[in-house]
Amino acid sequence: MKDPVCGMSVASDSPHNFEYAGTDYRFCSAGCRTKFMAEPGRYLGSDSVPHGHPEPEAALAVSKQWTCPMHPQVVSDKPGTCPICGMALEPRAIELNDGPNPELIDMRRRLWISAALTVPLVVIAMSGLGHRLGMRWNLPYLGMWIEFVLASPVVLWGGWPFFVRAVDSVRHRSLNMFTLIGLGVAVAYSHSVVAAFFPGLFPADLRSAGGVVGMYFEVAAVIVTLVLLGQVLELQARSRTGAAVRALLGLAPKTARRVEPDGGERDVPLSEVQVGDRLRVRPGERIPVDGVVLEGSSAVDESMVSGEAIPVEKHAGDRLIGATVNGTGTLVMDAQKVGRDTLLAQIVRLVSEAQRTRAPIQKLADKVSGYFVPVVVAIAIMTFVAWFTWGPSPAHAFVNAVAVLIIACPCALGLATPISIMVATGRGAQAGILFRNAEAIETFQSIDTLVVDKTGTLTEGKPRLLAIVPVEGESDASVLQLAASLEQGSEHPLAAAMLLESKQRGIALLPVVDFSAVAGKGIEGTIDGKPIAFGNAALMAERGVDSAPLATRAEELRRDGLTAVFLARSSRLVGLFGVGDPVKDSTQPAISELRAAGLRVVMLTGDNRTTAEAVARRLGIDEVIADVLPADKAEVIKRLQREGRTVAMAGDGINDAPALAQAQVGIAMGTGTDVAMESAGVTLVKGDLRGIVRARMLSRATMANIRQNLVFAFIYNALGVPIAAGVLYPAFGLLLSPMIAAAAMSLSSVSVIANALRLRGAKL
Repeated sequence: MKDPVCGMSVASDSPHNFEYAGTDYRFCSAGCRTKFMAEPGRYLGSDSVPHGHPEPEAALAVSKQWTCPMHPQVVSDKPGTCPICGMALEPRAIELNDGPNPELIDMRRRLWISAALTVPLVVIAMSGLGHRLGMRWNLPYLGMWIEFVLASPVVLWGGWPFFVRAVDSVRHRSLNMFTLIGLGVAVAYSHSVVAAFFPGLFPADLRSAGGVVGMYFEVAAVIVTLVLLGQVLELQARSRTGAAVRALLGLAPKTARRVEPDGGERDVPLSEVQVGDRLRVRPGERIPVDGVVLEGSSAVDESMVSGEAIPVEKHAGDRLIGATVNGTGTLVMDAQKVGRDTLLAQIVRLVSEAQRTRAPIQKLADKVSGYFVPVVVAIAIMTFVAWFTWGPSPAHAFVNAVAVLIIACPCALGLATPISIMVATGRGAQAGILFRNAEAIETFQSIDTLVVDKTGTLTEGKPRLLAIVPVEGESDASVLQLAASLEQGSEHPLAAAMLLESKQRGIALLPVVDFSAVAGKGIEGTIDGKPIAFGNAALMAERGVDSAPLATRAEELRRDGLTAVFLARSSRLVGLFGVGDPVKDSTQPAISELRAAGLRVVMLTGDNRTTAEAVARRLGIDEVIADVLPADKAEVIKRLQREGRTVAMAGDGINDAPALAQAQVGIAMGTGTDVAMESAGVTLVKGDLRGIVRARMLSRATMANIRQNLVFAFIYNALGVPIAAGVLYPAFGLLLSPMIAAAAMSLSSVSVIANALRLRGAKL
């Protein structure tokens, strides 16, 4: 049907359509919105506006949804927190114009203000400065007031989101880390307030000579500040996951030049392009949508799809892929796939889906807390009841119950994972290994299969002249001089390889006249009055040149993965060149180390099988999967995962992004594209595959360190909680006051941090 206002078609399969509150909203290409009853599709009217306003993004604002990265089943029509784990929700669909994360902005502001108040608070509390000043100025409670004033904004304002999430966890019966955080901070702060303003409620043996009871304002403030730091680090890492999708979306051109039925042309928004439209693509422009060439010829840079640096010659009938870059020719194309059907849209969808998965490391503490929290609360209640019933004083019941909750505070448990991750990421950066998140560090230790892209990962990613074969009577220098001189007028990457080699050898170039390019075959011109032809066997045959003398050698070059190019002068063959993408110097030893480490190495490339197998033979790689498109790469990763493999994928191009995101660990070369690095969990800064071996060693050391921290935190609580409850009192008369409990809790945190710092010396 047509939109009643602007008259444009309302597509039932538009990617912008959505269903909300029993109404099916459909959009025309200008963003006008028409409403239908979802069942049975009855027309309900339109709230369209004049053509082109609002933009689709604005019209779609009401359809935006948020979900939890850990629990995808949680969906909300507004930002908030997950009722299961307490994490901040993130948009389900990432858009190019998404603004900064409001949750991150809020948490960062709370962190800086809380840290600014907590640092002097800790100094004053630990040094006794407030007490000494109070004695000097005859203000005995000065220290207490200073601590109260500094701690209250941190706890009540900085920690407010944690209290809200703690309450939600109880309300939804899903106890998690925020339950522990909220409970621990509330108990430490509340105890301190009571001790400060009502010290008489405590027994005399728990008060100093001046009647002061131990307070833990600094404990509550430090816990809040550390948890805020963890939230900021987590939100920053999560916000970067959307950068890969936004980078992909940014590749698509904003407009297309449509050829009208009357022969005229006009630029139209990409959203208006429909299947069957004729589009003109001028030199240097991006292909707007997927389709086929109707007229013209050109070389198209498809490196974003195939990963190959050498442009692909396109003629009538050849396929074009949206967002690839046209070369120097002009093309007229038929639009065959638009919107969500284009290859770029499919890549975006694949990356988004793969990034939605998360490793279980973030769930571990919540799972343990689900049992730990009620057990601790139950012990505290039993402690209170026991001491109230049989203890020497009712005040002891409160004090010991508080000691149980304080010593069971989740500071050490909460620090166990993030502090190790922080140290490990710093150590990795020193070794040229950039871990993007804890998920990558956790999973890297268990990978057993490494899938590697060829171009830019195993190889340098730039064509170079690797072989010169002159005929008898000619020299390398003479034939290279002719070829490089002729290539002066070409923009083809092969020309760059020739010119680079001639420059490195110090060969002077000769003037060329009558230069011309023969589409899909090569180039030709005149040097010193003699016609020169430089191209493939088809060009030689057209110019009457017999290429048989070097045909066998040309086939050998092709088997080695090189492109064979013939050179003729005055219709006589004078030389043969082999151009290819050389293997990195570090690749061979890296593959040997990886295989020695027990990893199964698989080459996965969009290049042709002959070239791929030639490289694989040279490197000792047994398994090769060639001639694959981006969607196929992701499917290969899924197949290996279904076989029970833990897969790491190493790549450097946009075409690798879906596979990098799908793999348990994506590894990007630092010399590659930004999209690849945003899609990967690990980036090797130098693009050296030996970094994978080092990353695996660091991953294992880090996870061992985290397990040590968690075991220590649990053992600490297993021993500290019973002592705080008073199990040693009947036999030894020993009680653990809240002050000692706080000191023990702080010591446990210091021990966890000290253990994590050992990772700085990890040998890689």
